[in-house]
Amino acid sequence: MTVDVAVLRYAAFTTDPAGGNPAGVVLDATGMDEAVMARTAAEVGYSETAFVVPRAEADENTGGGVLDVRYFSPLAEVPFCGHATIATAVAYARVHGVGELTFHTAAGEVPVATRIAPDGSVVAALVSVAPRTVPLTDPQLDALLGALRWSCDDLDPALPPRVAYAGAWHPVIAAASRERLADLDYDMDALGGLMAEHDWTTVDLVWRESPTRYHARNPFPPGGVVEDPATGAAAAALGGYLRGQGLTGPPGTGRFTVLQGYDMGRPSSIEVMVPEGADSGVTVTGTAVPIA
Repeated sequence: MTVDVAVLRYAAFTTDPAGGNPAGVVLDATGMDEAVMARTAAEVGYSETAFVVPRAEADENTGGGVLDVRYFSPLAEVPFCGHATIATAVAYARVHGVGELTFHTAAGEVPVATRIAPDGSVVAALVSVAPRTVPLTDPQLDALLGALRWSCDDLDPALPPRVAYAGAWHPVIAAASRERLADLDYDMDALGGLMAEHDWTTVDLVWRESPTRYHARNPFPPGGVVEDPATGAAAAALGGYLRGQGLTGPPGTGRFTVLQGYDMGRPSSIEVMVPEGADSGVTVTGTAVPIA
């Protein structure tokens, strides 16, 4: 099947095209089949490319646009991608204007709102599907640490290892020091095989600088890249994890920032807001800018 594909390129969670996480965006993928989407994502080469099929109807609750969205890495389709969602919403707003959107994804319905910031940039905020957190078994943890070339002594005991979900599954592994987080040298084949076995999208390696400031690195071998410079889905999952651990701060706050990509030269900033309700989605906010 031959389709003329118009791919936009955006960097998400940054105001600098050289920072953040690049994403491909196809604002109208009508008529594209799965094979064409997969081939296009591989040609674009970013960690994810989003493919949008607009629906005719408006959302009955918000009156905003309703979009079917699929996400492909260079190697496989993924159920949800935070940075590509932010990039898509910003790209859509630049064409159609800001407002409320509803993304229908393989992970579920994701409301997204866009607005104009005081500096003139477009800011997008997504609300994840309901987060979940499950234990990481001892054999899973042993295999994961072995693939990462970490030891139990490298872990922060205040943030126990878990597997968290907010549209995609991510083991959350907290480093005891910023130095440990900075030294990323893992076995890509071993980690990729382990993640494929357990359907993990990225591994969310974090270091807590303060209750409202986290540093993160996200190995992403299933996507064909060593590391993701900004992972909105993992940030949402981290929010659900922290809520489950009682670590989101005093009632009514629940806000923190995830700094990611600094160690790989693509700095990004992800703003997260965690509501109190156990089943409430986590809000992830950021901007995106076109890549020339």
